[in-house]
Order: sequence, then C-alpha cells, then structure tokens
Amino acid sequence: MATDLEIRCTACGRVSLARVEPVYQDFKKTGEMFACTSCGHRYPSRAETPFVAAAGRPQVFTEADKPKAAQVFAADERRHCCGWCRHFIVNPFNQRCGLSNREVEATDVCDRFSALEEDDKPADGADPLDALFKKKRPE
Repeated sequence: MATDLEIRCTACGRVSLARVEPVYQDFKKTGEMFACTSCGHRYPSRAETPFVAAAGRPQVFTEADKPKAAQVFAADERRHCCGWCRHFIVNPFNQRCGLSNREVEATDVCDRFSALEEDDKPADGADPLDALFKKKRPE
C-alpha cells in the first residue's frame, strides 16, 4: 500500500520515500523541495516529483460482514433499575431508596421496582424539591 510520500525515483529507479525540505528566502518559507531518501536526488516542486499512485484501500470485508449490534436487554428489561424507579431519591449528598431508606446507586436493581410515571416527573424547569418543601415558584 503506497503512502503519501512514496516516490519512484528517476535517478536511482527505486521506490522509496521522499523527504520534504522547506525552501526559505530571507527567513520566509517560499515552498517545499522533495528529496529521495535512497539516493538523495532532489526534485524542485511537488508537481515535478514522481509520486507513486496511491492504490485504493483493499476491500476485504463487506457491509454483510459487520457484526450486528448486541441486544443486552429485552425491551421490558430496559429502564428497570433504581435510576428509573419512582422511589429513587437524589439529594446533594447521596442517593436513597424511598421505601427502605438505604443508600443506593442509580444502576442498582431491586424486587420492589416501580416505574416512574408521567405525573411523577416534574414539569419543565420545575425543581423537584419545590414540591417536597411546598415552595411556590416565583412568577
């Protein structure tokens, strides 16, 4: 497989890599010169450098060979952990179960799971602690 800087040198006849050398005029870069790494022959510009045509990437595999996405959970098992339970309580210091008052993680699973329903979810922008402390939102 050819790289971007692979050349077929006209001086030595070998396929080798080209070394890119900057060309300066009064401390200002004005261009690039290419040199064969095998014999040192220099080419004044990119247009005059005999680069090897890059072959396309070989197509070994097809789309049919790609692995299928793994389905770890069935549809009824998704969102069946404490993070999606109506008894899951989050505060700044820890996360607790509202039934057992035990410290839990959002990824824990228990037998007393009860799905969070639409009316349990706070409205957009509402603070869930407002309902707990019976605060009224400023209008």
